[in-house]
Amino acid sequence: MPTRMVEFLVASFIIIVVPGPSVLFAVARAVSWGRTIAVLTVVGNALGMLVLAALIAFGFGPVLQHSPVLYALVQWAGGAYLVWLGIDALRHRTLHAERMTEAGPLAPSRLRTVREGFVVGVLNPKAVVFFAAVFPQFVDRTRGSVPMQLMVLGAIFACMALLSDGTWAVVAGTARAWLAGNPRRLVTMRAIGGIVMVCLGLAVLVTAPRP
Repeated sequence: MPTRMVEFLVASFIIIVVPGPSVLFAVARAVSWGRTIAVLTVVGNALGMLVLAALIAFGFGPVLQHSPVLYALVQWAGGAYLVWLGIDALRHRTLHAERMTEAGPLAPSRLRTVREGFVVGVLNPKAVVFFAAVFPQFVDRTRGSVPMQLMVLGAIFACMALLSDGTWAVVAGTARAWLAGNPRRLVTMRAIGGIVMVCLGLAVLVTAPRP
């Protein structure tokens, strides 16, 4: 079992609860097509995160375990990328909000909805950075089995994301008219997410070991 579990849960809660790519995608679906489509999107997203966690844990974990230099460089790169994502979210918050209210004429099928949510989960840049750059900070390399520790952390993160994003989806689906009626609310959500990502990225940079 990974050490520093309490710190990991706090960090995961912070990165999950604020509006990031997966949350905004679910909210967009809720605004366009309601709660059912939004919740199915979240389920697919969580499944995608599990696959992503496994790929990083068993593909990247063994390398991190035997390379302290790469371990440090990954955290530096990940912190910088999180800062960049946050700045990009702030710069384009209005455009992102406009796109969230765009809906096609027909809702996608349930299978397609889960599949699309899965793709977003696997390709979510925030999740990729968090899994590859932030997770290693909570792994005890001296205890060995780094891949398994990373997988445990990934599974916990995916479950937390399922609960949090699912809540966002239900709330957004219930308040879809309120959200779509005032784009400034969506702009504010995107801005908050950008600020939190910048802060988290800076925290990773400050705490990352020097290679």
